[in-house]
Amino acid sequence: NPGDYLTDQTGTWTIAFLTISLSITPLRRLTGSNDLVKVRRMFGLFAFFYATLHMMTWIVFVNYFDVPSMIVDIGKRPFITVGMATFVILFLLAITSNRFAIRKLGRRWQSLHRLAYVAGILAVVHFWWLVKADITEPRRWGVAIGSLLLFRLWWANRSRLSFRS
Repeated sequence: NPGDYLTDQTGTWTIAFLTISLSITPLRRLTGSNDLVKVRRMFGLFAFFYATLHMMTWIVFVNYFDVPSMIVDIGKRPFITVGMATFVILFLLAITSNRFAIRKLGRRWQSLHRLAYVAGILAVVHFWWLVKADITEPRRWGVAIGSLLLFRLWWANRSRLSFRS
């Protein structure tokens, strides 16, 4: 089914670009190279672009623009509810990823953009709940995003951890 194939592929690319964008900060911290930061926004916007395509394939090929059916689907099927929540987060991150929003939001911008980790977790949950039998691929994405989150938590607490020892 071409519609299912497109939906699957755009979902996979969404998680891939989201994972790549989340890996920029750990790579920057480990290598000391600030050049990586220049491409982080681009990868995040690619994630949003593919999430939009993913949702559009669901609207067009699965629901055939039947809005009442889509609303029922969002409320009835938890994996779609989680997917919509992920899309809303990515939308907020995309519209606030410009210089104007960074200036206007100030310090709140960084707090808002930490929701990228929540979006990553929700994307994995969405994928995990979608598959019925073989959870190998969602598990791999979960390990990748979980590792990036654990690195971030470790990095934030490393001074407290080294102080104790």
